[in-house]
Amino acid sequence: MSSSSPSEWQRGADRDLLQTRIFDVRSSAFRHPARKVAKEFLVIDAPDWAIVLALTPAGELVLVRQFRFGAQQISLEFPGGVIEAGEAPARGAARELREETGYTGADPIVLGTVFPNPAIQSNRAHIILITDAVCTDPLQWDADEELSLSLRPVVEVIALARAGGMLHALMLNALFLFEPWWREQQRARDEAGI
Repeated sequence: MSSSSPSEWQRGADRDLLQTRIFDVRSSAFRHPARKVAKEFLVIDAPDWAIVLALTPAGELVLVRQFRFGAQQISLEFPGGVIEAGEAPARGAARELREETGYTGADPIVLGTVFPNPAIQSNRAHIILITDAVCTDPLQWDADEELSLSLRPVVEVIALARAGGMLHALMLNALFLFEPWWREQQRARDEAGI
């Protein structure tokens, strides 16, 4: 096992290959600093995404089910979507939650940020927690959205994910970042006798 750090390749010129409404594809030239090897790599540029863990006052998480074209099946997920240009991740998360589910809540808490697939994608996914979530607004789905909504207790969602009932990798990332926060809240409630 090598203990040295891997080299950071030096970026050269880019060539735009494809532009779509949801992502662009470019070819980027990179050069290895020591070996002087130059190669082109494909990169997908997409806007950042927000994933929202909306926790109700009753301790339930807001979940959506929707058809996913890549997997060609219905997927159980947390609400979320594309962060608009110039929009702060927390603000985008609150907007996506309201549009997809009609739920609003307390000020968003950023639990973390991950790269969905850093091998080929340049964007990030922001994992956002919104507590005290309640249904206050009408749904505002995009043209291709069709969702079903459910509420489930946190322990049930965690167990379901561990049993393979949630297959979207970013949703599992979101649970991984949420669970320590939630356990700390439970511990504090237990100590306070609530």
